Amino acid sequence: MLPARLTELLDSAPPGVEEALELTDGLDAVLADGLARPGAQGTAALEDLAAATGSTPLAASVRAAVDAVGSGRPTGPGPAALAGARTALAGAVHDALLEQADTALGRTRDDLPESAASPADGAGGADPALEGARSWLAELAVAGWRGIDRDLAAGADAALAPLLEDPSRRRLAVLIDGLGAELRAHCPLSGEADPPARRWSDLWARAVLLAQDASPAGPGTPAEEVSGRLLPLGADVHEHPTAFQVQVHAVLEPSGGGPARLVRAAASAPKVDVLTRESLWGLLAGHSVLLGALAGHHALEVAGMPLLHGGDLLWDDERARPGEPADRFAAARLHLEDASAPAVPPLERHPARIAEPVLLEGYAARKKRSPAPGLDLDLDGTRLPVSLHRLPESSSLDLKAAAASGACIGLMRWDAGTGWSVQPLGVAAKKDPASQTHTADWAMGPTDPKYASALKKTDPLGTLRERAGRLLRK
Repeated sequence: MLPARLTELLDSAPPGVEEALELTDGLDAVLADGLARPGAQGTAALEDLAAATGSTPLAASVRAAVDAVGSGRPTGPGPAALAGARTALAGAVHDALLEQADTALGRTRDDLPESAASPADGAGGADPALEGARSWLAELAVAGWRGIDRDLAAGADAALAPLLEDPSRRRLAVLIDGLGAELRAHCPLSGEADPPARRWSDLWARAVLLAQDASPAGPGTPAEEVSGRLLPLGADVHEHPTAFQVQVHAVLEPSGGGPARLVRAAASAPKVDVLTRESLWGLLAGHSVLLGALAGHHALEVAGMPLLHGGDLLWDDERARPGEPADRFAAARLHLEDASAPAVPPLERHPARIAEPVLLEGYAARKKRSPAPGLDLDLDGTRLPVSLHRLPESSSLDLKAAAASGACIGLMRWDAGTGWSVQPLGVAAKKDPASQTHTADWAMGPTDPKYASALKKTDPLGTLRERAGRLLRK
């Protein structure tokens, strides 16, 4: 990416982004205090939201929801209308920022087919498994983040139980489980503490929409089955108290010819708090082909792998086999500029979701100490912040490795308040470009002798499995 293009990207947000975020913040403040007591500022914020959606298909439902707030009846379709309005605002911000990034990166993007963009028709009728989730989410909105107690937070368990019986509702189940766990960990809030209103409102709004009868239950119908050579670029590792996921960003060279495509493949597993750092990768042992490619730095040959419209492969180890060794930086130099990017499905349109693969070279890594320790990549005078808080603990890619690098494969990210940054997935040392460090180098076990030794001594995952086996045999 040319420094001039990078400068344009970092200089300013697209028109309308700040105004949309102000409307979102206003609704988040109302959700923090609760729909039962919006106050004067909250009422004004809701009126602004109704006015902003007044010329959209959401106009009537948002108007009705706003009128119901504070009247003692902010339930029924009201929460869904507010969640829809908030999601639409986030989607508009996402689209503007992604268009700005695509222009800077010179990236072409596929169009989403009309059939994939249309909402589900709800022909299957009402789903009783969703009623408990909708009821609990409505109670959260009425009470507000500041008004949640442990009993209300614990209501997630009752909402979760029927969802776990239906594998197609796994997305909603995991989301409610995570939100409930966060609420329990934070409540009751002390009088001076501010809740993470934007994060909880994000999770709440997505859960509300997924809990509607017309919402798609699963990830959607695959757009096609693809075959060809898959070149991993890097792995975005997500660590959460109750879940662990590795999302692999890769380039697909179709076997039938045609342009290369940017795709993603994910593997995930539930976890418990005792599993940390070096023990996490063992949770994904069932995906040995994918993990082997990440740890061994080689390509994969895939055959008939289902691909969703949004660019996500429904990963199946049985449809992949190891390929030749493949240098990730060479693959990025060869393909990143010309590979086509996938379209973004409606429910995925959110600024936090933006994660565009990029290759950066020839920079000077410069540490900064204020206002907080950090790192910038200086490309001919243009400084791009490094998103250090996204570096996983279960990896050898840390601040030290990033600061000593001269090339980086990363994801362009955007955060409200801080703007654009890069999340490193892999770096090459400035003094020795052949020396590379990637987030998934530990995929088949820690490469650092210290952590490898610690895993052999304790092995918490092995201990948990042994105890579980004993319980099952009794």
